[in-house]
Amino acid sequence: MRVRRIGALLLTAAALAASLTACGGDDKFVIGVKFDQPGLGLKGTDGKPTGFDVDVAKYIAKELGYSEDKIEWKETVSANREPFIQQGQVDMVLATYSITDARKELVSFAGPYLVTGQDILTRADDTTIADVEGLSAKKVCGAQGSSSPKRLVDKFGEPWKGQYLTEQQGYGACLPLLEQSQVDAISTDATILAGFAAQQPGKFRLVGKPFSEEKYGVGLKKDDKETRDKVNAAIEKMFGDGSWKKAVDANFGEFATAFATPPALEKY
Repeated sequence: MRVRRIGALLLTAAALAASLTACGGDDKFVIGVKFDQPGLGLKGTDGKPTGFDVDVAKYIAKELGYSEDKIEWKETVSANREPFIQQGQVDMVLATYSITDARKELVSFAGPYLVTGQDILTRADDTTIADVEGLSAKKVCGAQGSSSPKRLVDKFGEPWKGQYLTEQQGYGACLPLLEQSQVDAISTDATILAGFAAQQPGKFRLVGKPFSEEKYGVGLKKDDKETRDKVNAAIEKMFGDGSWKKAVDANFGEFATAFATPPALEKY
């Protein structure tokens, strides 16, 4: 009887250990970032992403108690940011994720940690596009799930969408289309476009006429106020100790002057 009792206790302990392993695993902190956006989130040859979003994510994770070796990076594109958060596939998302009222219905946001605006990238030798009005009869590439193409459709109408808009899974897939003259422009956040332009100096032109305000936030599970407050505190600390400015200068190069001042947090 004693042997059976000990055996049962051992089985219970094993089951409990397995349960804990399944729930907590090796205590990884999963962060969703872009893998195809230079200067913001770009996967390197070592398999690790680099960029401004990544630097901010590392800082926040450290403030939450997770060292860099505890971070698991998960590639996140515009179309799957909300599903990843809602399904618990990630702990937070920093993926050029603009804060909007519609998205607040699905997830929570900390931040913003950067403010930019929708702009236009063309080939360097194309001077026919001077502002957003110049896109009215031009072929434009955008990313699925991004708010940028929708803004153009709202401006120019559904017929324009059918005739002129091409949507790819990510903006990285738009660049070859622009380079090969299959589209005339890419339109999205200036930070994203600047990152691409900086990779191939002289080949592309950033129009430099933003026509929106994009507030990059940290995407979190809906109504998780406790985590949101902690992330906001981490962002505030990053603003104050010089780490934010250092990350801006390191990732945006000649365009860093456009982001000289940290934005005001929108706590709610």
